[in-house]
Amino acid sequence: MDLDTLSNLTDPVILFFVLGLLAGAVRSNLEVPPAVTKFLALYLLMSIGFKGGQALAETGLTGTGVTVMGLAVLIAVAIPLLGYRVLCRRVSAFDAAAIAATYGSVSAVTFVAASQYVASRGHEAGGHMTVALVMMETPAVIMAVLLATWVRSRRRVAAPVPSHAGTPAAGGDALPAAGTTRGADTPAGEASHALPTGVSGVLRSAFTEGTFLLLTGSLVIGAASGATGGETMAPLLEDLFKGLLAFFLLDMGLVVARQIREVRGIPLFLVGFAVMMPLLGATLALILGTIAGLSVGDLTLLTVLAASGSYIVVPAVARHAIPEALPSRYLTMSLGLTFPFNIVVGIPLYHAIAGMLA
Repeated sequence: MDLDTLSNLTDPVILFFVLGLLAGAVRSNLEVPPAVTKFLALYLLMSIGFKGGQALAETGLTGTGVTVMGLAVLIAVAIPLLGYRVLCRRVSAFDAAAIAATYGSVSAVTFVAASQYVASRGHEAGGHMTVALVMMETPAVIMAVLLATWVRSRRRVAAPVPSHAGTPAAGGDALPAAGTTRGADTPAGEASHALPTGVSGVLRSAFTEGTFLLLTGSLVIGAASGATGGETMAPLLEDLFKGLLAFFLLDMGLVVARQIREVRGIPLFLVGFAVMMPLLGATLALILGTIAGLSVGDLTLLTVLAASGSYIVVPAVARHAIPEALPSRYLTMSLGLTFPFNIVVGIPLYHAIAGMLA
């Protein structure tokens, strides 16, 4: 465990993330142009989708793949329900719904970093894990809408629609507000359009989200193109992958450093929740995955998915579907606290435990 953690901390990819954190902490003028960030986010999504499709085509949809997908959906529903029950005792019901849904969803960048980590340790994960990543986005979005609708029906009042101008908000993998937070779960600019507030409209927007379509489309293309397609794309998606991931995480470090400054405005209970909820989700995934007999690679990635939180897709939906909730809370928690925790500590921890259980 200690050796795994030390090895992760000396990985160039993680060190570039730490460099971004330090540069942001000292308020350096170092920055990555938004257009470059958008390209890198799109590249990472295309790469992980394509490689997942290639792996899925090679092995086929096995019983293990079906099991993993079933577990992924179960976890994506269970975590928001559990989180909501805990949160509604300490914060408003609307904040509880938005935060719970945020942690029921996933971070594609955390998944990409974990995939790289697992591969570097000599373990393989099936292409079905990328399918699980895609599948876990939707239940959380649905839960966000349903929980908010349920709360409003209990209160029997029409929900106000306050303006959150100037408050961080996002729009599966770039971040909100130009110049403050761009990110990885959706390329910059994808969330700039106004989302409808009706249930059907919000769900349609989630399914047609640009990054969601890119990830699923790349998965299908990877599966359909076969070995020849894999060889053709290897110079772009294999040889350059780790270098571009390091560059992207440098930018993410800058983004996270800015977001961490918002933590002081968050109740201490929510700060603790941002660390404990990932560990709780990870524990649930480890138990279910071990019972299902998953391999080390699959178990690690399922655990990472369960432990991560969305800082793009769900926050983008919640900002419009749950306008009563405070974006400064659920976005800062997932991006400023949970994301760096998982990148630096969580991934090697989950991998080490999966190695002991699988």
